Amino acid sequence: MKFITEFRRSELAEGLIAQIHRRSQTPVRFMEFCGGHTVTIFKYGIRQVLPETIEMVSGPGCPVCVTANADLDKAIALSKIPDVIITTFGDMLKVPGSRSSLQKVKADGADVHTVYSTMDALKIAGMNPTKSVVFLGIGFETTAPTIAASILQAREKRVKNYYVLSLHKLCPPVIRAILDSGEVKLQGLICPGHVSAIIGSHPWEFIAQDYGIPCVVSGFEPLDILRCVDMLVAQIENGESKVEIAYRRGVRPEGNQQALKLMEQIFEPCPAQWRGIGEVPSSGLKLRKEYQHFDAELAFDIDPGPTYEPEGCICGDILRGVKTPADCRLFGKACTPQYPVGPCMVSSEGSCSAYYLYGEGIGG
Repeated sequence: MKFITEFRRSELAEGLIAQIHRRSQTPVRFMEFCGGHTVTIFKYGIRQVLPETIEMVSGPGCPVCVTANADLDKAIALSKIPDVIITTFGDMLKVPGSRSSLQKVKADGADVHTVYSTMDALKIAGMNPTKSVVFLGIGFETTAPTIAASILQAREKRVKNYYVLSLHKLCPPVIRAILDSGEVKLQGLICPGHVSAIIGSHPWEFIAQDYGIPCVVSGFEPLDILRCVDMLVAQIENGESKVEIAYRRGVRPEGNQQALKLMEQIFEPCPAQWRGIGEVPSSGLKLRKEYQHFDAELAFDIDPGPTYEPEGCICGDILRGVKTPADCRLFGKACTPQYPVGPCMVSSEGSCSAYYLYGEGIGG
């Protein structure tokens, strides 16, 4: 428990908070990219203890939330093809597509399995040799290596009925897209810890070099976040702009080279659609030519139909940081974790879910 309790010690938090208050003189707006960071910030009331000079906004760092409706519709359409088994992580089940969700089609008889790893999906493929098993490859750089490993294992074991619908997203390109849009003026970025454990801190250097914005990689405990904010404030007050790591126990500057090589072997970058942001060049992953026989999008005739966005839902604006859940007329009324209208309320890392569960005077 050392790496949990040690990073939640109140006396250490009080010292960091006092130091941030002493240092922070310049009004700034920081964005925490990762949904896991958003949850920590709200769960532990970090926004409330920061000085008035610091404004925090949430970014698009929830892979479930940023999956476009058109891509969800593809997964739902796949589930309706005879003898196809859909395997997915559980947080995708309740996410509404244009007309339905995986949970609804499962209730109607579609063969949809919740799994905890790609190895579970491979096991299901082995147990059902006459059916096609499709794994929904949804996630950032954090999960892509495990999916790449499953494809290598399927090839090694000659599993012919295993496929991946690759809906992966790469984080650095979308941060560039957000900064280029100019919709939200940022003076600092809290970079995602889990993603950085794979890719390292070097891919974030463009933020400081091209935009002059300080950025710090953070862990997920309250002291991690406070330390990260303190480091950002120190850079700003010193007139600096660089990449730093406040999560040394999990992140190296060069990243995880083995995981990166595995990703590069199986995948190559491609354009990807992000909810609320649109198509971002080189922000997705597709299977390389030699592995395309595992590509569900090429193996099946998928007819997802026209795409619709949920009426009144502002998830896209929230993911870009231009609005908050409190700005949505559906929030906490028509849209709750039990009856979500949009994905930001479904995922445990979604901004709406965090606001609802931990926001002041909201939810439980």
